[in-house]
Amino acid sequence: MNVRQSVLGLILGATFVSCAQDQQLAVTPPPSLLGGHEQLLRPLGQLSIKNADPSVIRVGSTYVSTEVSGGRLYVRQASSIGGLASATARQVWGNPNGWAEVWAPDIVLDHGVYYIYFTAGAGSAHRMYVISSGSADSGYSSAQLLALPDNKWAIDGVSFLWNGGRYFVWSGWQGDTNVEQNIYMARMSSPTSVSGARYIISQPREWWERNDSPYINEGPQPIKDPNGQLHIVYSANGSWGENYCLADLRLRAGGDLTYVWDYYKSNGCLFGFKQNLMMNGWDSTLYAKGVGHHSFGLLYGDIAYSPAAGTRAPFAYHGVPKNDYPNPFWNGRYWYEGSYMWWGNTTYTRGTASNTGYSLKFFE
Repeated sequence: MNVRQSVLGLILGATFVSCAQDQQLAVTPPPSLLGGHEQLLRPLGQLSIKNADPSVIRVGSTYVSTEVSGGRLYVRQASSIGGLASATARQVWGNPNGWAEVWAPDIVLDHGVYYIYFTAGAGSAHRMYVISSGSADSGYSSAQLLALPDNKWAIDGVSFLWNGGRYFVWSGWQGDTNVEQNIYMARMSSPTSVSGARYIISQPREWWERNDSPYINEGPQPIKDPNGQLHIVYSANGSWGENYCLADLRLRAGGDLTYVWDYYKSNGCLFGFKQNLMMNGWDSTLYAKGVGHHSFGLLYGDIAYSPAAGTRAPFAYHGVPKNDYPNPFWNGRYWYEGSYMWWGNTTYTRGTASNTGYSLKFFE
């Protein structure tokens, strides 16, 4: 049986197990395979939201998203990820200081409070900020600087809980110049305070993530696999072109979240348009290019509610329609809805070392 046949067999034969009451996500198996790629009911998955960097969480039966438009932050709410396209975008932060380059907000719900983390600042001045509210689409606080260790350029940050501790993961520079973007981790003492040092957990050093200049690892999103291991799924290569893709960092069982050598990286892209950059056994996208900067749409944005084995869950990402040739590329990006599932018994190698466990399969 080849990989594509086994994907269909696993999906059709899966028993969907809920992590807790009302937390299971509905799954619709694909009706057929054509040319080795799944033909879904909405094959393109493209939403009418012409924007980048989707962030989506689920609160009960409602999906809540956040985005930037005109330097301001907006929130939408709908009963599905697809439904966000027709939902009203309500302004929740008006950028009273007129900050430049407001990018990539990320929303979580932590103990009844919504937090939106975002970056702002022209060029090398990019820093992380946070606003909070007890309501999803109103009443947010003024923006507070998130004082990250070393005070360097930082984007794409989000907080998460792990084994009783709170952590912040983001993309940033080692120094003060744009040589490469790394993924960093730091401990938090509260949803608005980072404590201790920053630690590199990924650098763009593999050939398949060094296809644009500068070299980039960004958009980290944490999730927990059915074995209880942490994954940080991130975007590699430049978001301005077709090489952009999703890749995976898997923390070894019992590993230290802040120790780079306890992570194993996928040996190629897991979701991308360029087949030559894909990990062996993973297929490239058919309908969108420049795919990346995703959001898993987890309940509350909490990785404790990551989907179970065999469950096919929705996620959001941005991309450009395959046959579009926008110039510049960034202005051609749309939000998309796809799906993903855990893929077991997958070995990641690093030199002579290897680690076997769950990876992920993503579908348009």
